[in-house]
Amino acid sequence: MSTVTAVAPLTIQDADALVAAAHRAAEAAGATVSVTVLDAGGHLLAFRRDDRAVLISGETSTRKAYTALQLAAPTADLVDAVQPGGLFHTLPTALDRPLLFIAGGVPIHRDGRLVGAIGVGGGAPEQDHQFAIAAIEALA
Repeated sequence: MSTVTAVAPLTIQDADALVAAAHRAAEAAGATVSVTVLDAGGHLLAFRRDDRAVLISGETSTRKAYTALQLAAPTADLVDAVQPGGLFHTLPTALDRPLLFIAGGVPIHRDGRLVGAIGVGGGAPEQDHQFAIAAIEALA
């Protein structure tokens, strides 16, 4: 008989804290962003779009979070994989949502298990990635 260890899922309070931390990091850098947090099942837990952010940043942050969750990897690490000759160059697009291979989506782990993902959109891709990482680090 195997032993299964329970891992606490992301809560709405966790998601709200992640969104707030990402926005603080973005504001400190002078960026306006949208932030999406998904649970392990891909369900929306929290979302915020800065009033000054472009409208598409909301869809971008959601797709980044979804991509990081589906592939269990930061989207920044996947950019080369979708280039011709890359590992995912021919990845089918029959998933529920199109994937987005631009930095800013980061999976969230607890006790070594995937419990959700955060996506940040609106800044430069490298900035979005840094804002997502800062939010996860603030939650820990």
